[in-house]
Amino acid sequence: MATKAAQRNFSRRGLLGSAVAVAAAAATGTPGGGTALAATGSPATGSRPQLTPLWREFAAAPLTHPQIPFIGRAGYRGGSDLPRRTGHGFTANVLHYGAKPDNSADAAPAINRAIADAGRRGGGTVIVPEGTYRIDDIIRIGHSDVVLRGAGSGRTTLHATKNLTELIGVYGSRYGGDKSSWSWAGGLIWLCPEVRWASLTDAIRAKAWPFEGWTGNRRDEWQTLTTVAPARLGDRTITVDDTRKLKRGALVLLRLADDSAHTLLEHMAGGGPGPEAYYWDDKTKLTSYVPYEWPVRITAVHGRRVTLERPLPLDVRPEWDPRLTTLATPLTGSGVEGLTLEAVETPQSPHLLDKGYNGVAFQCAYDCWADDITVRHVDNGFGLIGASACTLRGTKVAGRGSHHPYYCREGSHDNLIEDFTIEQRTVPAPAGTQLHGINVEGLSSYNVWSRGVMEMGTFDSHRGMPFADVRTDITVNNNGRHGGDASAGPLFGARFTHWNIRVTNGRAGLMRIDGLAPYSATVGVSEVTESDQTDVPDFTGDLHTRLEAYGTPGAVRPANLHDAQRALGH
Repeated sequence: MATKAAQRNFSRRGLLGSAVAVAAAAATGTPGGGTALAATGSPATGSRPQLTPLWREFAAAPLTHPQIPFIGRAGYRGGSDLPRRTGHGFTANVLHYGAKPDNSADAAPAINRAIADAGRRGGGTVIVPEGTYRIDDIIRIGHSDVVLRGAGSGRTTLHATKNLTELIGVYGSRYGGDKSSWSWAGGLIWLCPEVRWASLTDAIRAKAWPFEGWTGNRRDEWQTLTTVAPARLGDRTITVDDTRKLKRGALVLLRLADDSAHTLLEHMAGGGPGPEAYYWDDKTKLTSYVPYEWPVRITAVHGRRVTLERPLPLDVRPEWDPRLTTLATPLTGSGVEGLTLEAVETPQSPHLLDKGYNGVAFQCAYDCWADDITVRHVDNGFGLIGASACTLRGTKVAGRGSHHPYYCREGSHDNLIEDFTIEQRTVPAPAGTQLHGINVEGLSSYNVWSRGVMEMGTFDSHRGMPFADVRTDITVNNNGRHGGDASAGPLFGARFTHWNIRVTNGRAGLMRIDGLAPYSATVGVSEVTESDQTDVPDFTGDLHTRLEAYGTPGAVRPANLHDAQRALGH
């Protein structure tokens, strides 16, 4: 572990050092060396690749650029390095609680007792030494500041023998139909506040299919803290009516409701004639995702002025009834590190009928993380469900093939998934199954997928109009398909960016998005052609998109949009 961490830290320093140089050059407009890009987007003969014109333009106004979102503060603690210690002195070794590292007996009770013990003490680290541990139940992290730490993904294995249908029960869809919500929810390692997890699972057992997001099982389980004055996209300081219930360090929910003319949805789509002409009223699944709910930490309160940890993701307008509200108490400061979760190998289920051999799920979690985690033989790999400001680093999905290797839904925002891998499946896909890839949906925004290798899958924008999300510096064998009901509305909202994407099989679907996503940027994507699933734009007229360095991903500088944005600050 120490050697791997040192290598990763060295790599991070090098990447950030390069990004700082890029940012400095962009700020001055005078990069050192080389010449400008040729008109084709390829470097001129004999020159080094140079800063793209679009990057220079973005760096001059990073918080308000019309096509590229500012995602430089995505992830744990505004993009901070992951902690090596929790700050709490308590340490529990699962062997001392009775866990056997030889796969001979159910270790889940011992592991969960150790986790609960750390939680009762205000946090701590639960050590899972090298070995293979059979688990016949869910591993639950329900208290803040608790870290589950193995000896490394190649040394500590949790061998899961049961699925979520067996452990909790059948989970139908709140939207109806013969579907299993375990196809997009829950994990055999589940990070979720204890009270919130109990309310969710009680509702599932009662067949009262719950809302899974930030406020509880219903959308009306919140209280107003204060109303918010008009503000603009990118502002970090807002004016509120009353600060008596606000304090530095508190997590609050910014709530924006739509109006009868759907001007909030139009704004998320970039505004203008196309979104104004779009018919929103029959998109019942999409409208069920509104109000837009964005959790954020308060960093300062001065008079009626409140400073936020991140810039505003949207304008704040009076017609959207803007307010800061309470949210279900989230899980914070918790993580899982250095282990493999391997489910018993079973055939992949037919599409939307997953039984719930799921990997790691983050739910109602903020400032949490996964590091050096592999999941194998799972229906769904890593889930972000009503989760924000989380970092998934060094994660891998392997084995017999997954429905959603990664999924991001139910209003998840500002997450960072970096250094990730989706391995090629080890067995052929059974008939009737479906492969997505790195999924985002349900008005989820400002999420980043960075430095990935996808040996299978696709960039699954699953309708529900996610917006302002970034995929950068990824190699992909583009053989998956996106999903999403027609009632969930558009595939994309505004400010979606694909930057330096190397497509190994030349298939276009959801890689080159300048013909699909409004106010988007496609920069340095391999030359691709349409085949298999072919989409048409949801919005009419000029999409106001940008295409640069098409067919030449090696020409893109900066090579990684997230690293370069981090170096800019803000």
